[in-house]
Amino acid sequence: MRRLLICLLVSALPALAGGLASLSSQEAGKGLKEALGQGVAQAVGKLSAVDGFLGDPEVRIPLPPALHKAEALLRDLGQGRYADELATTLNRAAEAAVAEAGPILLDSLRRMTLEDAKAILQGPDDSATQYFRKAGGEAIVARFLPKVHAATVKVKLAEDYDRFAGPAAQFGLMDAQDANLDQYITRKAVDGLFLMVARQEKAIRADPLGQASKLLRKVFGAVHP
Repeated sequence: MRRLLICLLVSALPALAGGLASLSSQEAGKGLKEALGQGVAQAVGKLSAVDGFLGDPEVRIPLPPALHKAEALLRDLGQGRYADELATTLNRAAEAAVAEAGPILLDSLRRMTLEDAKAILQGPDDSATQYFRKAGGEAIVARFLPKVHAATVKVKLAEDYDRFAGPAAQFGLMDAQDANLDQYITRKAVDGLFLMVARQEKAIRADPLGQASKLLRKVFGAVHP
């Protein structure tokens, strides 16, 4: 990624010769967009698959804190399968929703300016992830909620949970942001999505040539012919 930054900055200088002289900042920026686009597609594809959330300990959605005591009791009574079924429902809802993020993230990528690209290249290792979250995070939440609700309403889960959790939050017995089940699942799903995007960004930074499109290989080829 450092080599791409060097190429991006140097290509703007007028006194270049050889391969770099024919490479514009716009091409370098486009190469970055294509690499990030591949990363977005991989992140969304992995999470939207069966067990995309449930099978990954880093993004698996746990039962809300308000249900931890109930979960422990069920397991003590040998009825842990009910807790497992509930956890599966939460994660299946997230897997159903996450595909909605793809078009939003790709639209954010299309709207990325050259200045945005430079900031990403010069910033910390999760700069692209931060850009995506700022540019599309609210829209993703809005698209996730209906999908999550459709999944929880099938098992009549959210209504019963909200009836219990609402008063608990009012009395300070649980975090208010966990008092609505659909919103809890949505928040966790969005967090998991951006964690996966960050993973892909890290992979691109660690091995940009391995992640590269044809254009990005051209960018690196201009620096190392």
